[in-house]
Amino acid sequence: MKSRYHQALLTFTVKIYNLARITLMVAFIKFLFPRANMTNNHDQSLGLFKTDKGYDVSVWAPNAAKVSFRGEFDNWSENGVSLQAIDDGIWQGSIPNLKNTQQYQFCITTDAGDILKRNDPRARLLTNSVGSSVVFDDDYVWPDSEFAMANTNALIIYELHIGTFNCTNKSQDQPGTFASAIEKLDYLVELGVNCIEVMPVNEFAGDFSWGYNPAYPFAVEEAYGGPTGLKDLVKEAHARNIAVVLDVVYNHFGPSDLHLWQFDGWSENDKGGIYFYNDWRSDTPWGDTRPDYGRPQVRKYIFDNAMMWLEEFRLDGLRMDMIPYMRSVSGSEEPGDCIEEAYDLIRWINSEVKNRYPNKMVVAEDLHGNDFVTDLTDHGGFGYTAQWDADFVHPVRDVLTQPDDNDRDLSLVEKALTRKYSGNAFSRVVYVESHDEVANGSARLAEEIAPGNVDQDYFARQRSVIGAALTLTAPGIPMLFQGQELLEDLWFDDKDPIDWSRLEQFPQLNQAYKALIGLRKKYTSLHSDSIQIMHRDHSNNILAYQRGNTDTHAQGNQHNAEPLLIVINFKNQRIDDYELADFDNRQWECLFNWQNGFHQPEQFSFKHRDDEQYGLLNIAEYQVLILKRVN
Repeated sequence: MKSRYHQALLTFTVKIYNLARITLMVAFIKFLFPRANMTNNHDQSLGLFKTDKGYDVSVWAPNAAKVSFRGEFDNWSENGVSLQAIDDGIWQGSIPNLKNTQQYQFCITTDAGDILKRNDPRARLLTNSVGSSVVFDDDYVWPDSEFAMANTNALIIYELHIGTFNCTNKSQDQPGTFASAIEKLDYLVELGVNCIEVMPVNEFAGDFSWGYNPAYPFAVEEAYGGPTGLKDLVKEAHARNIAVVLDVVYNHFGPSDLHLWQFDGWSENDKGGIYFYNDWRSDTPWGDTRPDYGRPQVRKYIFDNAMMWLEEFRLDGLRMDMIPYMRSVSGSEEPGDCIEEAYDLIRWINSEVKNRYPNKMVVAEDLHGNDFVTDLTDHGGFGYTAQWDADFVHPVRDVLTQPDDNDRDLSLVEKALTRKYSGNAFSRVVYVESHDEVANGSARLAEEIAPGNVDQDYFARQRSVIGAALTLTAPGIPMLFQGQELLEDLWFDDKDPIDWSRLEQFPQLNQAYKALIGLRKKYTSLHSDSIQIMHRDHSNNILAYQRGNTDTHAQGNQHNAEPLLIVINFKNQRIDDYELADFDNRQWECLFNWQNGFHQPEQFSFKHRDDEQYGLLNIAEYQVLILKRVN
């Protein structure tokens, strides 16, 4: 008995030991490879797939009693083709008679016997937001050569909205299209930008929208030209060495024309069903439509969507809209509002983008000034390439829009110029205008300065160029908003297209923008994170800062790496023989001179005295100077 007892005890001990080893090993693997778990790797392929014998189809509807597939291929028969239930709530089948461009839908029968007609959540194209899904074969022919986006420190972004950027069918009450946007790409080349950030193009309710109401995240807005139109835009932009970044929305879906809502008939608390949180976490400023980031299928849905834009459409990056409303119910920093699943989802997406496409970028709109947004995922961060910088746009606009010159606080500008995230100045996108900043109760910078009188107001023109100069000479990724360089007035509206006649109305202002962008591209000192505030005169509102450092040229014969000096007068006051203390008396070359509504660098001369260690300037009202030191 003693021997059998010991043997049994030994066997039991070995089993426990082996179990413990396995448990520890699994835990260790999960620690090393946090993405290698079923929470993120829900690998079941969903959607419509072309085969040699037609199409295979699959859809996630875990609470359905029956699912069928119908469309033009069977004259929209009442019963359609029955799909078979497999694991994890997936229904699938084969449709041999289905053809490209044909319309289709799912018919979902609930336990109560109700029949729900639903569009494909992963359809690439719809007839319209209240219409049917459309079969779209991805047979697009791309160029053989791969496009290489400029490094972040050399990027100049131009944010645009397809519906209003170049609206050629205004008389027909139609929005602009991808095709009409392509017509303006040569203009953007001439302007000098090398990246466009396109506001959302997913299928939304109606034909006019900002795009931040994604009814069908995988479908490209039909009124804009559908998926082929978007691919044409990307191809044509790349042919002109312009990268394309797309705005995507994962903090909510819809809320209107939303077939994802109670997709298979199930819901709790009268909420959104399988794609959404069904408790207090569903609440967003845009309705009870926050995706359930804790459901494996929903996580995979969002992840696949992000990868689709980069893979199928060859986009160069993504800009994620308002991620505070992903990671927090209220968009705040309150711990009780935190949504932990969203943190993990964001890290998963950004890690995969970095691993698969190291040269592509993902930009966050967070606006809380947190380093963890751009910290590496290995260090517990979100791993975004960059984040929109609220600590630049808000103080700079505040300073420039003050009615009284004496209320301009230059210390705010200094802080805005020198801000960094994660120790990197180029982990931020700097701007004075964006779709948000020129709407939602605010207006174009020039409009804020001279409400209703932009075209005639001298101060609006002068100070708007100061905003552009700060943006394009600051360490960070500069961004302009469509029409900014045309002195567009009023505010952004999805039914108010860009007025391109303003290009002829304000040629000098447009030339100033071209010159600033040209300097940004040409001088590598503006690609460095080096910035020194060299002069601050709070009484006269004059600020001077140097970009690049004096040792830069020692790295080699880099003429364009010479330090640049930016001098800005923030006051409606002319000062002759203004002394810049602590500047030596070497000769300076003027690269940019904005004064009196004109860009005239040839009209400027730097005064200096051989026997004194200071320089003298004649400074005009609201003047912007960019000077290069000549050895």
